[in-house]
Amino acid sequence: MTPISIGDMAQSFVLRRHQVQAKAQLDNLIEELASGKAADISRHLSGSYAFLSDVDNKLGLLDAYDTGASEASLVTDGLQAALETVRKISVDLGAAASTVDATNLAPPFETVAARATEDFGSIVAALNTEVAGRHLLSGTATDQPPLLDAATLLDTLRAELGGVTDAAGARAALDAWFGPGGDFETVAYLGDTSTPAAFLVGDGETVSLALRADSDPIRDLLKNTAMAALSSETSLTLSTADRREMLVTAGQNLSLNSDGLTRVQSDLGYAQARIEQAEARNAAARTSYQIARTELLEVDPYDAVTRLENLQFQLESIYTVTARLSRLSLVEYLR
Repeated sequence: MTPISIGDMAQSFVLRRHQVQAKAQLDNLIEELASGKAADISRHLSGSYAFLSDVDNKLGLLDAYDTGASEASLVTDGLQAALETVRKISVDLGAAASTVDATNLAPPFETVAARATEDFGSIVAALNTEVAGRHLLSGTATDQPPLLDAATLLDTLRAELGGVTDAAGARAALDAWFGPGGDFETVAYLGDTSTPAAFLVGDGETVSLALRADSDPIRDLLKNTAMAALSSETSLTLSTADRREMLVTAGQNLSLNSDGLTRVQSDLGYAQARIEQAEARNAAARTSYQIARTELLEVDPYDAVTRLENLQFQLESIYTVTARLSRLSLVEYLR
């Protein structure tokens, strides 16, 4: 066997190195032809990453905006659903209670009063709603429900009305309890009075959702629904006529004061519309930046094919030289 000299080994090493480099370039070119994007971004952009970095940063911001808009949409949808449930219950109860025993076709007092207790429980449950583990009407205290449970609330109010002797006294006691500075704020409302941080839904655009269960429209609705529910309490020192008056008054108030809750729902609807508009703008901006990014990284197919052919020729040349060197003998060298 012909011994291999240091020169031969050096030549072999150089050929192998060129072969590895050419194969790596070939793999990159095949990948580029398959994906349409540059495999070697640094070479493709000539080392200038400024525009690509700016596009990627913008896409990252859009991801953050989308997250904020999704969370805001989840909250507003949950609030709208809860308030719609509350509105329907209160409107139906108001209509039934305000006309109780007015005609032969009207529902009887006992039936509506008993229903009011159930409706109060349904309303409190709706206001205590949570979405994805987050209570929506508790201010910043989203980890706990905003209101005491309905049964405990009614027990507390029964004790509050224990000393009243007529319907006017019951109304005054409930007005004080649910009014500013009343026990509602420290006993019934369990949430926080701080306003949650606004949701960032777009470039410089935020949506603030400051609605809480201690807001005036919700307090008023709870007060009148509770008064209707308490009209069924025979344990109170009230005559049947006083309890009937309580129920009718509560029903009239629920019907007359429904505008407050409607305005809250309208404000929520406006917030929902803003969120949808922000999502649409974000989607359009994302499409624009993705197109720009694609154009930055896309390769010219004709240029890629030309480079591929050149690399194939280069590899074939390397293989040919390597094969000839491996067959080199002293006789062939001396020829």
